[in-house]
Amino acid sequence: MRHALHNRAIAWLLFATLLWAVSFPFVQILYIEQKSLLPEASILFLSILLMAARFAIAALLLLPWVLPQLRSYTKLEWQQGFWLALFGGVGMWLQADALAYTKASTCAFITQGYCVFLPIYHALRSRLFPGMQTVIAVILVLLGVAWLSHVKLSDLRLGRGEWETLLAALLFTAQILSLEHSRFRGNRSLPITWIMFLGISVVAMPSAVGVANKTSDVITALSSPAALGLIASMAVLCSIGAYGLMNRWQGFVSSVEAGLIYCAEPVFTSLIALFLPSVIGVLMGHTIVNEPLTLSLIGGGTLITMAILLLQRKSSTARATHPAE
Repeated sequence: MRHALHNRAIAWLLFATLLWAVSFPFVQILYIEQKSLLPEASILFLSILLMAARFAIAALLLLPWVLPQLRSYTKLEWQQGFWLALFGGVGMWLQADALAYTKASTCAFITQGYCVFLPIYHALRSRLFPGMQTVIAVILVLLGVAWLSHVKLSDLRLGRGEWETLLAALLFTAQILSLEHSRFRGNRSLPITWIMFLGISVVAMPSAVGVANKTSDVITALSSPAALGLIASMAVLCSIGAYGLMNRWQGFVSSVEAGLIYCAEPVFTSLIALFLPSVIGVLMGHTIVNEPLTLSLIGGGTLITMAILLLQRKSSTARATHPAE
């Protein structure tokens, strides 16, 4: 039974990662649309506004299911939802700000640092060195992400953007760990997901107003039906879909395993970028060129896939050795 749940969890977490990856071409097209409305708008402002609007829409869409149960929400569910909102929201804010100070490829590579931080955390906690398969899997993921991102050693200097991205990766590590904490084991996924969405939107909207050139920019950036359609799509697919699945199924795998699964995101993003940008661009009235199929996509994607399969082999061996656990 546990073996079947574990396999289902892996499949759902991979699907959640795929849904999350859809957000990147959507964001690319959204920024083109919003830049046509506000040429002077900064990426930081647009990123935080997107975060606020997207999670607010997601929270509103979930209300029909939330309201009948709201009084039954427990103290622990409110606490876990709060921590998920804090770690995830601040992490995304730091990522957005970091892009003003470092290259996107460097930011993408450092963000995957949680696949290193997670085994280090468990090694320190248990006072046991991570198994060789875990170490090899982490190395394969780092090499794969570096290859996909075209990052070079010369790019890995620690300026403001790099430090902010590193801190964001630490916060994402805490977010993943909060989903496996034994204290929250009895929590329901819908309450913590809705509280998370509400918390992020409540904090992000004042932040967006604060970094805007003028308050009216918030209304202008959201005034386009095309922009609202993209944000609403991300609210359904990448917020409700991705986070809903993550919050529901991550508890059936280890946090180290989950971290490596989430590292498949750049692979999915690169595959989606082969065809989706031009399709959505046509619908939105913008000309956007798809990304080509490259050796880095094939090679980097292969390394990350090998890492995930290697860790699955380790998990299967552990279950066979300890069937009663």
